[in-house]
Amino acid sequence: MGKVLVGNYIRKLRFDLNEMTQQQLADKAGVTRQTIVALEKGNYSPSLELAFRIARTFNLPLEEVFFYGENSEEPSGK
Repeated sequence: MGKVLVGNYIRKLRFDLNEMTQQQLADKAGVTRQTIVALEKGNYSPSLELAFRIARTFNLPLEEVFFYGENSEEPSGK
């Protein structure tokens, strides 16, 4: 089994949401801006709790913000 990663669409979603800044998302999710930077770069996989908080910030289901594995395609409907 190769390297499995948890990816995300956070950067795209931030820009789709009136160009939300990393700091604004961090404030809403209760983390630092550096955490958002690390998530967007794929250097950090969030805890389940943080993943849900971020998805809730975007008012989207978890699967439309994060993906598991090497699937980097856009989520359906996006």
